[in-house]
Amino acid sequence: MAKPEGFSSLKEFVDLVQSQKFGTFSATNLQGFKVATEDAFAHMQAHILRLYENTEALHSFVDETGAVYDCIPAEQQLSIRRSRQRIPSAPDAPKHRAARSSKDERRDSLIVLPLGPNKKDRFGNIMHAPEGTIPMRRVTMEQLARFETLMDFYRKGPRGAGRPPRFIEPETVAPTHRWAHAYQFASNGGGHSYLNLWAPFVNTVNGQIFSLSQHWYVGGSGGNLQTLECGWQVYSQFYGDSRPHLFTYWTADNYNSTGCYNLTCDAYVQLPGAPIAPGMPLGPVSVIGGPQYIIELTYWHTGGRWWLYFNGTSGSNAIGFYPDTIYQGGALAGNASEIDYGGETVGTISFPQMGSGLYANEGWQRAAYQRTIGYYPPQGGAMINANLTPSQGWPDWYTAQVNMYGSPWFETLWYGGPGGFDPAIVPDVLQIFASQASDLVIGAGLVPRFTGPNHTNSWVFSQSPTAGHTVPRGSTVTMRLRDDPLP
Repeated sequence: MAKPEGFSSLKEFVDLVQSQKFGTFSATNLQGFKVATEDAFAHMQAHILRLYENTEALHSFVDETGAVYDCIPAEQQLSIRRSRQRIPSAPDAPKHRAARSSKDERRDSLIVLPLGPNKKDRFGNIMHAPEGTIPMRRVTMEQLARFETLMDFYRKGPRGAGRPPRFIEPETVAPTHRWAHAYQFASNGGGHSYLNLWAPFVNTVNGQIFSLSQHWYVGGSGGNLQTLECGWQVYSQFYGDSRPHLFTYWTADNYNSTGCYNLTCDAYVQLPGAPIAPGMPLGPVSVIGGPQYIIELTYWHTGGRWWLYFNGTSGSNAIGFYPDTIYQGGALAGNASEIDYGGETVGTISFPQMGSGLYANEGWQRAAYQRTIGYYPPQGGAMINANLTPSQGWPDWYTAQVNMYGSPWFETLWYGGPGGFDPAIVPDVLQIFASQASDLVIGAGLVPRFTGPNHTNSWVFSQSPTAGHTVPRGSTVTMRLRDDPLP
């Protein structure tokens, strides 16, 4: 096989990973390097070597962001090597059971497929996988090193983020993520929507992490909660750029010890000949007041597999599947009990734009949407229009509304918003000891800073900002201390 033009071959890449040392790597990759320990680095290194063990690339190319895709024989992907299953032919998904209605005049367009035998990358390599192979996005130490541990890399998002929206968002919901979405409790074997494509701004300097639009199919509860997910996502820590990317995700145990994105572990099976692969950047993106672009995503459960379809529902549009076995006999080894569609953001002291960055009521050519939303009855048959309930737990930042339109839009969710800073109220810490003041400030989501003598008996003489002010979470409260007796 010919060596790719412009970058290392898969063999050269694997040899490099084997030779990398924690100290040298950390010293030369300072920007974004977060690996916690030398052991964590070794676990990441071993994972990459396991992904590519006994694997050969018949062809490779890069996408427009510079990410490398190695076209490996489909049977060499980790999920197949571990299970030793054969890859079946993809079935056609059932059609939409559409009621007769008037035509909707709004027009959007499917995006341009990124792969094809007539497309070349910046180095002249053909952006097309040879017959019988899959284009697998190369997982690198540089990508993994943006996370503290391998488990952090696997997770949907940091600090527990990624749990699916609930009927009513509970007070215990992680402070790191927000949603605007719509749901329906219905026994189902998957579902469908067209997802309006945007590139929301995610300001990582202000602690913003990702913004996405997706499907959730949910079963079980508590520690046995299971999900099947797909959509588009802007997540620079994971992908290394600010473009929207196609993604898949799953968990069998409420995001505790199972789950991963795309082909980064041994769950998802990618099909040879697919027109796109999870992890690839998507475009063009929609323009406020201008053209609107969409992708079509479908999950359908049949024959012990959750099939994923892209831009169509015929067998030729299938791009991969999750086998029932990853759910270990749990709820999604059969059917899901809930469908959910919408946006999710993750941040720390502030939260990014969702969708277009505009609220749901802005409507066509302004707000983001998912349309033609429906689900498949578990016993089989045509797709049924959804009957969704919108949920907007943070309406100052993001909103959601549902409308039923004529063909071809039918059930439609409008959603999105500008995001913003997570507010915190400055506590009153005057005339209390420094240790107590520190606990109060930290408990309010703020950062304590002391000036003056800081001893066991030091107390707060003045503070800035003063008590009762609303400031962004993560802001600093400066406290001037004295160590003479309290008045």
